[in-house]
Amino acid sequence: MNKRIAGIAASLVIFAACQGTGAPTQTPPPVATATPAVSLAPTAHATSTPTAAATTSSSPAATPTAVATAAASPTSGAVSVTGDDGTTVTLASAPQKVISLTPATSELMFALGAGDRLVGRTDYDDYPAEVSSVPAVATFQGVEMEKVVNIGPDLVLAGGNNFTSQADIDKMRQLGYPVLVLYAQDVPGVLADISLVGRAVGEEDAAAQIDASIQSRVDEVTAAVSPLPQPRTFYEIGDDPELYGPAPDSFVADEVTLAGGAPITTTDPSVFSIPLERLVSEDPEVIVLGDAAYGVCPADVAGRAGWKKITAVVNNAIVPVDDTIVTRPGPRIGEGLAALALAIHPDAQIAPPTDLPVYCSASVSPSPS
Repeated sequence: MNKRIAGIAASLVIFAACQGTGAPTQTPPPVATATPAVSLAPTAHATSTPTAAATTSSSPAATPTAVATAAASPTSGAVSVTGDDGTTVTLASAPQKVISLTPATSELMFALGAGDRLVGRTDYDDYPAEVSSVPAVATFQGVEMEKVVNIGPDLVLAGGNNFTSQADIDKMRQLGYPVLVLYAQDVPGVLADISLVGRAVGEEDAAAQIDASIQSRVDEVTAAVSPLPQPRTFYEIGDDPELYGPAPDSFVADEVTLAGGAPITTTDPSVFSIPLERLVSEDPEVIVLGDAAYGVCPADVAGRAGWKKITAVVNNAIVPVDDTIVTRPGPRIGEGLAALALAIHPDAQIAPPTDLPVYCSASVSPSPS
C-alpha cells in the first residue's frame, strides 16, 4: 500500500470509527491476523467488565457523545475506567507497559509525558518523531497477536468501531489483557477521551492541561467565526478511485461546523464517496483539501472536468490543510480546528498554528470555462 492510499485509508477508517459505521468498501477496516499458538495465557493485570453499550447521537450539536468515565476503586491505588464501547476496565495501579493501537493515542501518550511507557504501536503512527523507536505491533491488516503476547502489556488502548477490529479486541481480552476502547464522535468527545486516558495511566493533571489548552483554542475559534457567514464547505478526504468527503453527523462534519462552515456531506452515515453530481448541486463556496499531503493541490482541483463552475473554483477558494491535525482525535485537535477555521475564513482573528507543512499554494487561477 503506497503512502497516499494508506493515508487516505487511515482517514476514512478514522471517520468511520468516529461515527460508529464501517469504512467504504474500497478501504476496509483492519481485520484480525492469524492468532499465534499460545499455550500459556498471560497473567491478567486488570478485569474487563462489559457494561451498557455506548450510545450515539445524530446531532453534531449534541452533548458530547463519548461515554468514557473513570472512577476511583475501593482498592488502594486502583482505578476503574469505562471505555466508549461501554466496557469497564479496572487497573490495580498505573500501567507501566502500554500498547496503543491508534496514532491519536500514541501521540497522546507522549503529550501526557508517558511516552516512555509506550511499548507497542501501529506501523502508521507518525508523531512525535520519538514514536518511531517504539515497536510496531499492528498494521492496517490487524494486530500481530504474537508480538502483543511477547510484550505482555498492562494496558491496551484500542480504537472503537472497527478501527481496531472487534476480533482483535476480543482476543486480547481473552488473553487477559485490559483493553480500553476509545472513539470520539465530536470535539467534546476528544476532550473526554483525553481525560479518560490520563486517568487510566495516572497522568490526570497532564490530561487536564491538554484539555484546557484545546478548549481555549475551541473558544478562540468559535468566538472568531460566530459573527461570520457560514460558507458551504466541502472537506475533500480523497479523490481516487472516487471522490470522498465527510459523512453526515461525523467527526469531521462537526469540526467544519465549529470552524464556521456549513459542511457538505454524503447522504449516508456509512458512505464516504460523493458523486460529482451531488457536489456540483451543493455548489461549495470553499473546498478544503485534506488530501493535499498526498499531492492534491488547488490547481489539480481547478482543472478537473465538470468543476469549473463550482463557486469555490470560480473564486479561487481551494485551500490545502494539514489533514493529520484536523482529523486525528488527539492532543493537537485544537490546532487542527484553528487551521480548518483559517482555511474557511482566512481573515478570521485566529492565531495560526505553527510549524505546519506546506504542501502547495493555497489558491489558483482556474482555467476559463
